[in-house]
Order: sequence, then structure tokens, then C-alpha cells
Amino acid sequence: MTTPPAERAFDLRHLQLARALFAALAAAMITFSPDHSAVLGLIVFSGFALATGLAWAASAWIVFSRGERAVPALMAAVSLVAGLIASVGPWRTTGMFFGLVITWAVVSGVIELVGALRDRKAGRTAGVRDGVLIGILGIVLGVVLLLTPMQYALDYSITGAGSFTLTGITIAVGLFGGYAAVIAVFLAIAGFSPRRTEPVPAVPSEEAAS
Repeated sequence: MTTPPAERAFDLRHLQLARALFAALAAAMITFSPDHSAVLGLIVFSGFALATGLAWAASAWIVFSRGERAVPALMAAVSLVAGLIASVGPWRTTGMFFGLVITWAVVSGVIELVGALRDRKAGRTAGVRDGVLIGILGIVLGVVLLLTPMQYALDYSITGAGSFTLTGITIAVGLFGGYAAVIAVFLAIAGFSPRRTEPVPAVPSEEAAS
């Protein structure tokens, strides 16, 4: 007779909630800031990516088993590298925001999507649906930013408020904020949702008899 493994102090739920918190903070900072410049966008993205990368790195050792660490390790590396690049002050330009966030969104989205699909193929269910959804959203963010004209500028005025200019970087930073808000909601729902019990592999009759 075998003893069931002890329940982990930290599991996938904690990773999802940590990611939701960091995404919600990023969304709030962008939403409530009147400045949607490349500098502000990269400052927020840097903090978001570094915090998320650290959460992935920690989870690779305390949440996932040895055979499941490839995806969280890759996600940690991609996010940490992107966050470090975004933290360099002189590099915080419009071109850097577009290039860095597009690259991060597509690469991390593909990694998370492929990892979730591989888990589903292997018969694992925990976090698969959320991994597929968040992975697709990351790829969509990258594609939408790629289609946003970087040099776009539209002058407009509001009676009683003055004249304004809508630029490509304003749209791009807003899109990143919207993405962060959406994944914060989905990850929070996933983190607080009841867990379904993973199927336990059947024990061969010979081992059961012994």
C-alpha cells in the first residue's frame, strides 16, 4: 500500500493569482495615468515583466514537478529578459516599446499555448484551458500591436477641453493596458475557481496484490 503524496504548500492557483495581481497593477497604472508615452509604457511593462518572470521562476521549483519545469523556466527567462531590457532608461523609445512588447507577447504567447496543448495531450487538465486562452491573448496582442502604425498621429479637439493628438504609441500603450486587464480577470477567476481532482493512474493488479 502506497502513501499518497503530501499536498504542496504552493500550487498552480498561487501562480495564477500572482500573475493576476501583477497584471491588474499594470492595467491600473496605465488606465489612471494621463501619460501614455513610450517611457511610461516601458516603465510599467518592465515592472510587470520582471514580477511575472520572478513568479514563473519561483513556480518552476515549488509548484511544478521536475518533468514539467521546461515551460515555466522558458516563461521566466523570456519575461525577465524583456523586463530587464525595458528597465534601461535610454532605450525607452517608441520603437523599443513596439519591438520589445511585440516580441515578448508573441514568444511568451506561443510558449504558453504550446505548453498547455502538450499538457492536454499528456492527459493533464490543471491550467490547460487557461494556458491556451492566455497564450492566444498574448499572440493576439503581438499581432494587434504589429498592425498599429507606429507613426500614426491624429489631431482632434474637444469643446471646452482643448486640442489633443492621438498617436500610435498612445494606442499601443492603451492596448497593453487592456491586455493586462483582461488576463488579470481571467487569471483571477482561474485562481479562485474550485479545483477538479486530477485522475490517479490505475495500479496494476500485481502491485495491488503485493
